Amino acid sequence: MSLLRESLAQYWLNIQGCLFPWLKEELGALTEKQQQLISILELVRVEEFLCQGGRLPGRPPEDRTAMARAFIAKQVYNMPTTRVLLDRLKSDENLRRICGWERKSDVPKEWTFSRAFGEFAASSLPGRVHEALIGKSYEGELVGHISRDSTAIEAREKPVRKTVGCGEEEPAKKRGRPKKGEERPKKPTRLQRQSAGMSLTQMLDDLPTACDVGTKKDSKGYKSSWIGYKLHIDAADGGIPISCILTSASTHDSQAAIPLATLSNRRVTNLYDVMDSAYDAEEIQSHSRQLEHIPLIDINPRRDKALKEELASENRRRQVANYQTPEQRRYNERSTVERVNGRLKDEFGGRMVRVRGHAKVMCHLMFGILALTADQLLSFVT
Repeated sequence: MSLLRESLAQYWLNIQGCLFPWLKEELGALTEKQQQLISILELVRVEEFLCQGGRLPGRPPEDRTAMARAFIAKQVYNMPTTRVLLDRLKSDENLRRICGWERKSDVPKEWTFSRAFGEFAASSLPGRVHEALIGKSYEGELVGHISRDSTAIEAREKPVRKTVGCGEEEPAKKRGRPKKGEERPKKPTRLQRQSAGMSLTQMLDDLPTACDVGTKKDSKGYKSSWIGYKLHIDAADGGIPISCILTSASTHDSQAAIPLATLSNRRVTNLYDVMDSAYDAEEIQSHSRQLEHIPLIDINPRRDKALKEELASENRRRQVANYQTPEQRRYNERSTVERVNGRLKDEFGGRMVRVRGHAKVMCHLMFGILALTADQLLSFVT
């Protein structure tokens, strides 16, 4: 982490020693939120990832750089809608100039923002910027723990109805019990297909992405349901999101573990993969070891009552002896990803999804993840 801190400290010195004084002369006094936004924009440099094409026939397009910066500002200020963002841009001169517009009349209309957001979603702009930020920040760094978990994302769209019998036709199955000595082929599960050698692209294409209904059980055993999606996140030590995958709400957490681990392995080098009991599967543990990681996964007794009682009695004995294994202490790092989930929803627009469709929902969330990542990185040196 020493190299990471040194590079971030240099960024912060440039921002605090050069950029802030110059902006105060131009804009006047800056609020704490404006300083936070300026620091994030300066670190992510979203303008470097936008194509500034040559002049084409017809009316010139609006400035996409300013609108991309405005969408990041929307997440930093935790605004619910683009209309609220436009009202704020027209009333807050400093915010408007930070984004890149001098006059109120320069701010585009709401439908122009909508078209630009569609372009950003189609090109995965915030995802590409986030990947570059992680690669630049963690180059040559060794990460201790990658904590993996998912969070519910509520969406305002109609869930897709699951149909039976659509798609490719499968051979009819024989009815009744198999004959003595007869072995009927079993269709491999998604985890088995993933561990059999699928590429990352194939694994991501195989995951369901349509809006549907998801159900989860809390720590007290109560079930709750939602309509929308599920965001799977890998977070490094310090609460830094490394990679994200968005799936249907009904997708089990374990289905996204292998592609998420593969994606994170391309961006950082880590030692431990920390997951809860939902990821307790041999395929996931084997894939983690293939990546030369150590999997720390809570045991899931499932329907094995004897194993469940044995684990409970073992925990009681350790509590009496006030003893924790090294693996248990490392497993406590898993709360890192839960804090990332909480910050995304409470501070960076994770609860305010107003767009529809997998690509646009992912774009909205990744603008929040991008802002959260930059803010968390800067917290190391501020």
